[in-house]
Amino acid sequence: MKLRKLTALGMAAVMTMSLAACGSSTSTDTEAPAADAATTDAATTDAAATDTAASTEAAGTEESGVPTYASIKLGEDYTDLTASISFMHHKTDREEDGTMAKLVEEFNKVYPNITVTTEGITDYAETALLRLPTEDWGDIMFIPSVDAKDLPTYFYPYGTVDEMSGLVNFADQWKADGLCYGVGYMGNAQGILYNKAVFEKAGITELPTTPDEFIADLQLIKDNTDAIPLYTNYAAGWTMGGQWDAFLGAITTGDETWLNQKFVHTAEPFKDNGDGTGAYALYKILYDAVANGLTEDDYSTTDWEGCKPMVNNGEIGTMVLGSWAIAQMKAAGDHPDDIGYMPFPITVDGKQYTTAGPDYCYGINVHASDENKTAAMVFIKWMVEESGWCELEGGYPISKTAPTSFVFDGVEVVTNATALEGEEDLMNEMNAESELNFNAGGDLKVQKIVEEAANGGSFDDIMADWTEKWNDAQDSLGIEVKY
Repeated sequence: MKLRKLTALGMAAVMTMSLAACGSSTSTDTEAPAADAATTDAATTDAAATDTAASTEAAGTEESGVPTYASIKLGEDYTDLTASISFMHHKTDREEDGTMAKLVEEFNKVYPNITVTTEGITDYAETALLRLPTEDWGDIMFIPSVDAKDLPTYFYPYGTVDEMSGLVNFADQWKADGLCYGVGYMGNAQGILYNKAVFEKAGITELPTTPDEFIADLQLIKDNTDAIPLYTNYAAGWTMGGQWDAFLGAITTGDETWLNQKFVHTAEPFKDNGDGTGAYALYKILYDAVANGLTEDDYSTTDWEGCKPMVNNGEIGTMVLGSWAIAQMKAAGDHPDDIGYMPFPITVDGKQYTTAGPDYCYGINVHASDENKTAAMVFIKWMVEESGWCELEGGYPISKTAPTSFVFDGVEVVTNATALEGEEDLMNEMNAESELNFNAGGDLKVQKIVEEAANGGSFDDIMADWTEKWNDAQDSLGIEVKY
C-alpha cells in the first residue's frame, strides 16, 4: 500500500461507514457508521509474511490450531479455555453507558475463563489505521479501510467465503484469496429519518419518491411548522461524506454493479442524467435544500448529540442517516413512536431501492497466539449469534438465522455487488488519487456542497471539479474508461 493513501485518506477521514454508535464511524463520534477511510502502508517483515502465509494456508484445516468460525458450537466448545483478549472498537457511547461491560459479563457466564478487555476509541478510523502496522493493537479490532491484498498481513481468516456465506450476511465484504477476514457486528440499511408528527402537521400525506417531491415536502415543513425541514449535521463531518455517499450505487442507479464495478471505469459519473437519478441527483438534493433555506439557519453550529432529542420532539423534520440511527433517535426523548424511516427519494424506472451492507467488521489479529485467536473467534461468534447487540443497535442482522423487521413497503432491499476479481483495491486507489474519498471519509467534499449552496456558489461547478479530478485519477492510474 502507498503511504500517500494513509496521508490523503486516513488523515482526511474522520468518519466512516457505520455510524456513531452504530456504525462505521470515525470522527469525533462514536455514533456514526463503517466505511473507513484510508489505507496503510505497512512494511511487512519476511517473518511476518511467512507467519501470515502459514496461518492463511492452515485456516480451516486440521493443521491449524485455531478453529474456524463454522466449527465452533457455542456453549459446548472451549468453555474451559483460559485466555485474556482485548477488543478495540468505535462505540464509545456503549463503552460509557456500560453496555460493553454488560455484554462481556453475559459472555463470561458461558466462558468464565476468557477475560475480555474493551476499548472505545474516538476518531476510530484514523487511530485504527495508525495502530494496525504495529501488530500490537490487541486481539480484535473493527477493520479500517485496508487494501484487500493486505488483509492476510493483519488479520486471521474465519474460514472460506463460501462457508461463511451460509452463516453470516455480507461475508464477502472483507475477502482475499477466497477467505473471509471480516464479520460485521451489524448491518445498515440506507434511508432518511423523519418525524411523523412533523410530516402530519406539514400536510404531507405520502412519502416522497423523487428529488422534486422531497424538496417540495421540505418546503411544506418550513411553511406549516416550526421544525427545521432538513438538518444537515454539517459540523460533525462524518454525517456528510459518511451518510450522503452511502446512497451511491443501486439506490440512485438501480444497478447493483455500479458502485464497486463500474464507477471507477465511468467517464462522467457526476453528469446530470436529466431524470432525477444518479450521483448528480443525489448531491443536488442537499444543494437545493440549503440553497432554498430548507436547512438550519447556521450550518456551522449543528450539533450531533443535540440533534437527537430535537428530532424526537419535533424540532427537526428529516435527517439523512443510516438505519443504525433509528434506535438512538427513539431513545432520545418521550416520542419514540414519532420516529419514522423512509427510502431515499430517488426512483429508477418506476422503482425505489435501498441497500443493506455491513457496518464495521470484526477482525482478528493474525499475530495473536493460537489461544487468543481461538478465544477471539469464540467471542465474535457469541457476539454475532447470542449477544443481541445487533438488535439493541437496531441493525440489519448479520447472522443468517436472525429475523429482521426492517422493510420498506414496495422497496427492494439489495446489496451492492463487490468489486470484480483483480480490481478489489481499485476504488481505494481512485479515492486516494482523486482525493474525493467516496465512502471513505470524504466529508470535506460534501461539506463544500453545503458551503457553496449557502453562499450562492454553483453546484454544476462542483460536479465539474469532481469530474476533472476523477478523470485525472483514471489517467494517472491507467484505468480503462468503459462507460
